[in-house]
Amino acid sequence: MQVQHTESGLFLSQQQYMIEILEWAGMSDCKPCATPVDVNPKLPAAGDPVSNPPDFRSLAGALQYLTFTRPDIAYAVQQVCLHMHDPREPHLAALKRILRYVRGTLHLGLSLRPSSQFELVVYSDADWAGCQDTRKSTSGYAVFLGDNLVSWSSKRQNTVSRSSAEAEYCAVANAVAEATWIRHLLSELHSPLRKATLVYCDNVSAIYMSSNPVQHQRTNHVEIDLHFVRE
Repeated sequence: MQVQHTESGLFLSQQQYMIEILEWAGMSDCKPCATPVDVNPKLPAAGDPVSNPPDFRSLAGALQYLTFTRPDIAYAVQQVCLHMHDPREPHLAALKRILRYVRGTLHLGLSLRPSSQFELVVYSDADWAGCQDTRKSTSGYAVFLGDNLVSWSSKRQNTVSRSSAEAEYCAVANAVAEATWIRHLLSELHSPLRKATLVYCDNVSAIYMSSNPVQHQRTNHVEIDLHFVRE
């Protein structure tokens, strides 16, 4: 990882690492693409097996390390890594698309700069039953400390959600857990936060569940998450 001091702050990048990954994959001169993932539905488990599964797993693992400074590919890499146990040709095509995107964005990285606002803000989102094979949902969150992105995640949920509200609420619970950990960490670093953390969610039902303690049929199976977020 390279740390560059700029007039506005710090710039973290892994440019040399990106070049090495492209050389390893034999795609140093590939045609770049504008996005890391196709807009089509999630990757299916069907398709012809890849000819060299170990190479697929090695490249997918290498891209996981790249997400340390490239949150823009976190979701695409997570989708590819779901199929590392049994990679198929569509998964290899998705992996190559990520590499083509990296080829055109070698200059990107993570910027850290001083901020006048010292508060924690979290953005949470989820799809519902997005996985075509298991019908599990994918949770995602982004945590900002002031103007700086300090934590992010894209992860498939452990269980199948019975409604979009439940999928969104599970995502909120994961985001709140991360925010709670960061608040404790800042306290241990003698920089405690003076303001409450804002958690944004785009699902009205999930927001109502956060403020309404009444349990009903749609939420009794996510009661643990419900009480955790409220506390």
